[in-house]
Amino acid sequence: MTDQWVLLIVIIAFLLVILLLVKNLSKKAEPNQSLLIQGELLKQKQSIFLPYKAEAFQRVILYLERIHPSTLFFRLMQPNMNAIVLQSLMLKAIREEFDHNAAQQLYISTESWSMLKNAKEETVKIINIAASQMKADSTANDLATAVISVTAEVNPLPSEIALEVLKKEWRGVIH
Repeated sequence: MTDQWVLLIVIIAFLLVILLLVKNLSKKAEPNQSLLIQGELLKQKQSIFLPYKAEAFQRVILYLERIHPSTLFFRLMQPNMNAIVLQSLMLKAIREEFDHNAAQQLYISTESWSMLKNAKEETVKIINIAASQMKADSTANDLATAVISVTAEVNPLPSEIALEVLKKEWRGVIH
């Protein structure tokens, strides 16, 4: 009987050693497995959100292009328009387009969104400074000339700075 007990003890010890080895190997495999799973989840997340991010960057870049004073003039100016009407239309367009794109801040950094807001506010200031130089009978062309004159003093324009920040951020997203 003692031989059987010895054999049973040896078998149990052998099984315990195997169990400990398997457990030890599985602990070593878990971090690697976890990293692989995390990497796969990150890839899936990026593939889902990248199109939304791309669209957000496109929209805010388009916004910055559309609020550039020269773009506003070409889009909004009409023959025989006075300066006050043009100023009003420009400010309205800037505000409405900003409101329309407000949700894009979910997909761009806080820094870029702040730059975009600053570009909007500074563009409004430029238009208002130029408009404050107008007389009651000033034309839209007079306002356009005054805005161009003010923008010549501000180089680069805040919208151009924000545009570069956004482009740099986008390059970081795709690389």
